[in-house]
Order: sequence, then structure tokens, then C-alpha cells
Amino acid sequence: MGNVSPSYKGHRYPVEVISHGVWLYHRFPLSFREVEELMLERGVTVSYETVRRWCVKFGQQYANALRRRQSRPGDKWHLDEVFIKVNGKQKYLWRAVGQDGNVLNVLVQNRRDKAAAGRFFRRLMKKTGAVPRVVVTDRLRSYGAAHREVMPCVQHRQSKYLNHRTENSHQPTRQRERAMKGFRSVGEAQRLLSTFSGISPHFRPRRHQMTAHNYRAEMTIRFAIWEQITGAVGLTATI
Repeated sequence: MGNVSPSYKGHRYPVEVISHGVWLYHRFPLSFREVEELMLERGVTVSYETVRRWCVKFGQQYANALRRRQSRPGDKWHLDEVFIKVNGKQKYLWRAVGQDGNVLNVLVQNRRDKAAAGRFFRRLMKKTGAVPRVVVTDRLRSYGAAHREVMPCVQHRQSKYLNHRTENSHQPTRQRERAMKGFRSVGEAQRLLSTFSGISPHFRPRRHQMTAHNYRAEMTIRFAIWEQITGAVGLTATI
């Protein structure tokens, strides 16, 4: 089932065009109107509203397919939370990243108290189907209280100097938030960031650790995986 491509039945545009529009939006900090303009430059006339519908309909399917191809998370998880604006109000985006840099889960919540931290812990373990050996967080007290209640047998390290992996993972989200000028609702933020965290990291290998040759080879592999999970072939020849 994990290798079955999404159904594009009834869509006017071919899969290569649809998957390219979704890729542009989730890979770069672009608005739907900017994606429309880039597609037009490539000879494809499509409205920004159509691009939005593609992202809503297919984005999460693509993200889930990419996640299924990831290896099981390691035993060391990094957790962090940041402020985001939703309809002008302050909310909190909770994020967990594995030791290999993969985003394990994101959750938008109203608070960052013990209950919110506990909810995130439980959701994280349920989604991954695993329990870590170590969790690394900042010094927010909510983490410690929730840890003692939800996963007392797991080692907990709290330090503002050990959690750069998760903090770096927030940066693309900040770019997306600025491009959107904030989110309109908690539901919209949760849906988009869940999709975004599944697609964007796939196209962001640790380039600073690679030679140019190795980076291009790695990206070629990742684009091939993208074509497999979307069902697109011959993308560059089509668009």
C-alpha cells in the first residue's frame, strides 16, 4: 500500500504538473501566487487557487509516503517549542526531531504547560510506535513534569546548549510563516506544518557536510524518490 501513487482521476493537469506545484510550495518560501507565476514562466497556465487545492489534497499524501520511507527513529529525540502567530494570537509549535535529523512530529497547541507537554509526549510515542532512550529538551519546567509522569524510565537531558538540532529545524518553518504572513487558524497551521515537515526536509540534506558532487548525487536520489511517491515521470521534459 505504501508504494501506491495517489489517484489523479478527474484532474485536468497531468501528475507531473501537479507534483511540481506542490513541490515548489513546500520546498521554497513561496506564496500560491508566486507558484502560479513560476508555473506560467514554464508555460503552464494555472491559477493560484488551483495550486492551493493541489497542496491541500495531495500534500499530506506525499508527506506520509515520504515518512514511510524513512528509517525507524533512533533512540535519542530532540524536542523544542517556539511561538507562532495564529490569527494574530500567540500559539506554540511543538517539534520533535530524531538523531538523524528527521522531523518525528509537530503539534500546534495553545499552551506550553505540563498538560501540553504530556500531550505531545503521548502523541509522539503513538505516532512513532517507539519509546526513546533519551529525550533532549531546553529547561522549560513543563518538560520535566510531563516526563516524570509519561515516560519516567526515559533519560531526560535538559540544556539550552544540546538542542541545536531542533532549533535549526524550526528555521524553514519560520520562512514559511513569514511568506504566509501568519496562519489563519490552528487547524490550518497544524495541517500545513504537518505536511511541510514531511516534504521540506526531504529536499534539505546536510549540504554543508557534502562535496558538490555528493550533494548532486544525493539530490538526484531524492528527486527519484519524489517521482516514485507522486507517480510523476519525465518531470523536466514535461514542464
